[in-house]
Amino acid sequence: MQAASMDPAEEPPSMLWGLDPVFSAFARLYIRDILEMTESTQVPGIYFYNLHPISKVDVLGTVVYKREREDFFCYGVDDGTGVINCLCWKSDLLKEEREPSKSGAQLSAAAQGGFEPVAELQKLRRAQRTRCHLEIGELLRVRGPVKTSRQQREIKASTYYKVSDPVMAVQISWMMEAPQLYRQCYDKAPQLEPDAAGDSAVSSLSRATKILKDFLKQKSVSRFRPYDVQDLLQPLISSQPQAASADQEPVAGPSACQQLRQLLKEALQILQDEGAVYRKVKSQDEVYLVTVQDKDLLVAVKDIIREDSRREKYVEKGCHVLHILSAVRQRYSLNVSRAALELVLKTLECNSDIISTSDSHYTAI
Repeated sequence: MQAASMDPAEEPPSMLWGLDPVFSAFARLYIRDILEMTESTQVPGIYFYNLHPISKVDVLGTVVYKREREDFFCYGVDDGTGVINCLCWKSDLLKEEREPSKSGAQLSAAAQGGFEPVAELQKLRRAQRTRCHLEIGELLRVRGPVKTSRQQREIKASTYYKVSDPVMAVQISWMMEAPQLYRQCYDKAPQLEPDAAGDSAVSSLSRATKILKDFLKQKSVSRFRPYDVQDLLQPLISSQPQAASADQEPVAGPSACQQLRQLLKEALQILQDEGAVYRKVKSQDEVYLVTVQDKDLLVAVKDIIREDSRREKYVEKGCHVLHILSAVRQRYSLNVSRAALELVLKTLECNSDIISTSDSHYTAI
């Protein structure tokens, strides 16, 4: 497969890539998406998935073919969406030959209860050789940069090892985490702000949002009003540098109180967009409910899934998230967003109240 290149007009400037946390992480993408990523025209070896700059990936899959050379293994890894070649270099320990003349004395010393460093090192080498030498059908985890060699996409492993998963617990956990990463991160376009003039405001807003999130989590708050949390953001306003110096005329602008109210308003809007909080009833009395702490909402969603998953239409596959959202808005509150609902579904699933039958279908246990 020949690697596709992104249109230079669509590609974000390379100086902004570091603003995207995906850029410095090992992205847990499906192999199908790794094979279809477009390559950067600015920097070879950088690829884009939904405008996220990606250089390193994390893959878990079954070995479907293998080749061994003096210095490396080539494993074909299949995660159910595609197959990618993984170049796994041998460590020096794997290349070293055992010394049979010493092994008998070492094992004898170990059998007598003594500690023989060389014998223990041999055990470690055998263990590493077992973890790094895989056969077809075994489970392999690979992390490393993506490369294109001879027009074929491959992973040059920086870390790789055989995964022991007799009851498929690791694979099930992986399959449950991957869709969440896509929903919460990879499928959302990165927010890269090239305007340096707005850096200070963006920084204050991100810090304000983090302060509110930490407060709600630490105090287990279930509901609040804006004036309950307004003072938490006061240090952000007080610490902002003054625009006018002693020899300059003061510049007219919003007062500190107005800046505080505006910052709080924008931070609360971000929390609503993320689904962390919502307003059950929109009225002059601004009451915000913390989504995962709202027991009534959790019970309402659980009851809807339990009742509707018994219906013939939903027995086999479960209730679609959009059906659940529509029912919640009809029976509980019109102001529940999809983001808020997804947080509730995640909480219920972690509590073993419901299970997901696909990326977007849920049924009661």
